[in-house]
Amino acid sequence: MSSSARDGQRLALDMRVTARHLLEHALLESSIDRAFERHVQCERGILRICDDLHDLDSYGRVFVVSIGKAAHALVKALETQAGSRFEGIVSTSYETAAQAHGFRYFSGGHPVPNPESIRAAESILKSLHAQNAASLVIYMLSGGGSSMAEKPIDEEISLDDLAAAYQALVLSGAPIRDINAIRKHLSAIKGGRMAQAAYPAQQVSLLISDVPDNMLDALASGPTMPDSTSTEDCYAIAAKYHLLEQFPQSVRELFQRRALEETPKSGDPTFQRSRWWTVLSNASLLEAAGAEAAKQGFMVEVDNACDDWDYIRARDYLLARLKELRSKSQRVCLLSGGEVTVKVTGGGTGGRNQQFALACVPKIAGENITVLSGGSDGIDGNSAAAGAIADGTTMQRSQARGLDSEAFLSGFNSFAFFDALGDTIVTGATGNNLRDLRILLAY
Repeated sequence: MSSSARDGQRLALDMRVTARHLLEHALLESSIDRAFERHVQCERGILRICDDLHDLDSYGRVFVVSIGKAAHALVKALETQAGSRFEGIVSTSYETAAQAHGFRYFSGGHPVPNPESIRAAESILKSLHAQNAASLVIYMLSGGGSSMAEKPIDEEISLDDLAAAYQALVLSGAPIRDINAIRKHLSAIKGGRMAQAAYPAQQVSLLISDVPDNMLDALASGPTMPDSTSTEDCYAIAAKYHLLEQFPQSVRELFQRRALEETPKSGDPTFQRSRWWTVLSNASLLEAAGAEAAKQGFMVEVDNACDDWDYIRARDYLLARLKELRSKSQRVCLLSGGEVTVKVTGGGTGGRNQQFALACVPKIAGENITVLSGGSDGIDGNSAAAGAIADGTTMQRSQARGLDSEAFLSGFNSFAFFDALGDTIVTGATGNNLRDLRILLAY
């Protein structure tokens, strides 16, 4: 091997290390503990949540509702900042080694509700109805909350029927906003109805967002926020995606009779004493990764245009964007947040992040380019990895091992490909979800 080839391989290795470091740094800086250190403090009984101050001693009762994948971690972070003075309810699908004192725990289902999800919702509603104008209710919402606490709006809808309706929605091909529009109108707690139950209490929501920044009422289907969707939207969505024939009879009848009840909207008295603060989102990941990349001497650009695009279209767009930026600087870091979509037809192991990275392999072969794609929750599809990393040497290294990248791509078996090369990214479940981060380096 020539000295220039060895230098090229060393440089590629260095850039793979750099890309991994940028992801790890972003995950660390976007952890729940770090976010609470920045945004939540309590001193002498005064609780600061972002720009709001709450004198805890001035309230007759303080009640906490924490729902989603990060529900337990959020309660522990609140305790770290403000002490073990709170009581409330936690509903999460994650196993917790030790429960927080003063909290009742429910093991809600994900991605579809289970009996514990129903019990959690009923317990939350009962507790919220007991609050009054002298109460403070603190909500802490994170990804997965839509299914971890749930109660049908109509008693005729059984849990099995609700799960079947959820399944039909997930498989319909509809975007998450449309899916959640229907979920909200089938639920007794979503679309602002949880806040409605707590009125006239003072209410504040801390959001750990796994949805686009302009769609915050989609987080956990917006139980504490004004609903931006309507019953008419639901009827149109059901017609567009031919959902009536897929819904169980109890749900189908509500649509056929046009009997869905409207959710509370912006301007409703329910929200007169409500505040909402996003303490973590996909933007947190991008900001942390970008600041660190700038320290490493990269010209940094953020481009989220391909959020929710098909992974091949996203690949072509981002690589073209990287090439354009490369003409302006010798070292470029292009960051892209959000999620790409993959329509799986094969039976392999992997996920959208590894599939995206694998699709880049032939396009960047021989180039001084590194591509990393990873999920902030540490789980990519049905694999043990959070994502993968590819660069200009990946094609050559895979061919030397007899690996056909196109065959792995078409078989949706990206994990096996990258695992054989040692280029998977394994973080373990992080207990948090801020969507995905793509890091593209040109050097």
